[in-house]
Amino acid sequence: MSASRPPVDLVSAGTPAEPLTHNTLNGVTGGVWRTRRDGRAAVLKLVTPPGRPGPAHWAGSDEPGHWNYWRREVEAYRSGLATAAYADAGLAAPAPLAVDDRPDGSVALWLAEAAGRPGIACTPGDLGETALRLGAGHARWLGDPEAGGLSPGRRPPGWLSRDWLRDYTLSRPVREPVPWEHPVAVAAWPRPLRDGLRTLWDRRHDVLAATDRLPRTLCHHDCWPMNLVFAADGPVLLDWSGVGPGPVGEDAANLVLDTFLDGLVDVALLDEVSATVLDRYTEGLRGAVAPEAVARAVRLTGAAKYFWLAPMMLGRLGRSAVSQTYDARDEAAVVAGRRPVLELLARWAAGVWD
Repeated sequence: MSASRPPVDLVSAGTPAEPLTHNTLNGVTGGVWRTRRDGRAAVLKLVTPPGRPGPAHWAGSDEPGHWNYWRREVEAYRSGLATAAYADAGLAAPAPLAVDDRPDGSVALWLAEAAGRPGIACTPGDLGETALRLGAGHARWLGDPEAGGLSPGRRPPGWLSRDWLRDYTLSRPVREPVPWEHPVAVAAWPRPLRDGLRTLWDRRHDVLAATDRLPRTLCHHDCWPMNLVFAADGPVLLDWSGVGPGPVGEDAANLVLDTFLDGLVDVALLDEVSATVLDRYTEGLRGAVAPEAVARAVRLTGAAKYFWLAPMMLGRLGRSAVSQTYDARDEAAVVAGRRPVLELLARWAAGVWD
């Protein structure tokens, strides 16, 4: 768990410091606060090295290519990659104010606060505009997914995530055998849905292998409303801790699915958001990737990103919280509330097999 206030050597006792919602299970994040630095509104993120107590599937790593390499976001800001990655497409990152290495090995990452509406107050139009800019940003990196073009010698940064989609998804803790006939699941998910999700789980390695054949670009890897602020001049994308090469479509697919999984945005908007994000993302990639290829990439990468979700949920029923991070609903409400998203996921996966 992160502290209610940052360490006093970073923020004095008399300076306001409001804890911000974040994934407290992630071993690389010691806390996030809205505060002030040098008289201006700022966000302080305390980045911590491996070793903090927590679940193994959220542990940080010293390995630079690991999906959860603990210093990646620090390096993304120090190098300028975070602020430059999609800037030409109009998708900004917060401006860095300072990066302070601390005696205990942690790093204090100071960012200018992005003023605007929080991501969870999004409209379908907001997400469509984000998708348009993502598509244009991804088009830029199609020939250079490891961002070598940002360095004078055109050498890719060694700290980018190496194979984020595969490494992250295969590290999710799924109990086997998966209890597909659990009474809670049977009550909430009709058999065709359970069968579709079972097929997706059984064919997870095939799905991942298929994503390897998609065009590669520079991905953010965690694009969803909690990492967005809608400023007056366009969306601002937060949390660059996963940045690295990945398949076209992945960030757009995640923007659709993850918007609704934790009950933070009304799931009644799912169909409109899905259609809008796909249309605008395709528009952003116009001239770089054919529209039919974009649609397939979004479906395929969405299936790859979440093949583990239903099996992990079922394995936790009656044992621990079905969702352990942002979703405050009870077990039955989570299972029922995620049904529309899982139905879309199953349709996307079925389209991959067709």
